[in-house]
Order: sequence, then C-alpha cells, then structure tokens
Amino acid sequence: MIPPARRGGALLAEIEAAPPGEDCLRVWWLGQSGFLLCLGGSRVVLDPYLSDSLTRKYEGSTRPHIRMSERVIEPHRLHGIALATSSHAHTDHLDAETLCPMIQANPDIKLVIPEANRDLVAERLKCDRAWPLGLDDGWEAEVAGWRVRGLAAAHNEIEKDAAGRCRYLGYVLSRRGWNIYHSGDTLRYPGLVERLRAAGQVDVAFLPINGNRPERGVAGNLDGAEAAALAAEIGARLVIPHHFAMFTFNTADPGECFIPECLRLGVPHRVLELGEGIVLDRGAIH
Repeated sequence: MIPPARRGGALLAEIEAAPPGEDCLRVWWLGQSGFLLCLGGSRVVLDPYLSDSLTRKYEGSTRPHIRMSERVIEPHRLHGIALATSSHAHTDHLDAETLCPMIQANPDIKLVIPEANRDLVAERLKCDRAWPLGLDDGWEAEVAGWRVRGLAAAHNEIEKDAAGRCRYLGYVLSRRGWNIYHSGDTLRYPGLVERLRAAGQVDVAFLPINGNRPERGVAGNLDGAEAAALAAEIGARLVIPHHFAMFTFNTADPGECFIPECLRLGVPHRVLELGEGIVLDRGAIH
C-alpha cells in the first residue's frame, strides 16, 4: 500500500508546530477527500475518512473497496479541531468511525452538514438531531471563526429532498482574507462557474479527479482534465486534487490528465502526498 509522507506522531507534531497567530494557510491531505486546514490558530477538517469501514462493509461484494493507501492517523488523535464538514452522506464523507472519535476528542467541535441530511447524520453519528449546523445551496453561516457558504454539488445530479434542499454540497470557507472551495463530490453543472466567481476570488480549490465511469457502480466526479478546466475558469489561484489513491476500483493518476492539463492551461496546482503538509502565503500563491 501507499505509505503516507507523514503519519501518526510525525503528522501531529507538524500540525502542532503551526504558529497560532500566522495568516499563512497550512494544508494537510488526510486521504480521499479529507483535508486538515490551519489558519490563524483555527483547525478545520474537511470531509475526513480515517477508518476501514468501507473496506469491511464491501468485502466479498461486487464492489470491494480495497485500500491503496495506509491511514495517516487515527481520528481520536486529532485535537484542537474547531470545525468539521460533511459534504454529503456517502460514508467516505460521513463516516461514523471517523467522526464519532473525533467529536469525542474535540467536545467543542462544530459540524457543518447539508440540512437535507440532518436526520441521517443524527442517526449515523448517534448525536442530538439539533446539534449539527445545516446549510443549503446559497446559505451562509459564521461558525468557529469561519464564514461557510453552501454550494450545490452534482453527484451525479443535483439531488434535493422533499423541501427542495440539496443533499450534496460543496463549501466555500472564508477567514482572514482567504477563500477556500472544497467541492465535495461533484460534476460540472450549468451555472457552477458563474456562482463560484460571484463568491469571490478562490484562493485554493480542492477538486476531485477520479472521473465518472458508470461501470464502477458508484456516482461520479470530475476527471483530471475537467478539474483543471474548472479551476482555470473560476480563476483559482491554486488547485489541489482529491478523491484518488484510496480505493483500487475508483481512483485516477494525477499525472495522466490533471497535471498535463493544468500545465497546458497555466493553472497553478499542487498534488499532495498522503499526510503531506504545505504552507501557503496568500500574497505568494502563483
């Protein structure tokens, strides 16, 4: 399996070393679509999946979720987390074996979810139904020192509940002059580019690259070329790919489409290794 660049205690030490008052953005890739951000002393975890629950669930099925990469850290070891997100209810974005230990280790943590998924989240996490903060397409909230805005995601369609609320979201998170877009799982849909442009300059875009192949039997995402094109059209100052190198049946090689297309389009990009952290200065991203 793919070993992390940083894992366990080494990863924790790097996270803990982040100066609390700095305006630089620190980013670590936790695997799949999960990232840990640190900005001005505030730590945020986006769509973490830090267990083997899906491998066990689908063992012996027609869709075995065979891991390609080692886990970077046990979720209960992450402390000082102010905010976590779940973009939708698929287990690699809403995993009880990840979130429950993380919540127990961080009693003041806030969890942002699609409002449409409130009942499902409460059932899966065995939490108070009123506790998570629910957003919908276009809704905004101040939470844990961050401004968070929900943006519809198409996985594969823009799916809504009976009240018209989106079951799949991306999030634009803003703090200290930074605007960060985490797509969740999505394909491109009419109006996405315009709405992201209207949300302000995207400094960092986290976009999936595993593609949309019906033969896999799961909902799809942007592929590498589509992610590069979307980043170019929204004018992202940096794009970081996700949703690859986790399961053998549903992955992509960033070197095949994503990197060449970013180079062709002149899109600033960075492919992280598992557990790798980077420090970004907003004035120096290029």
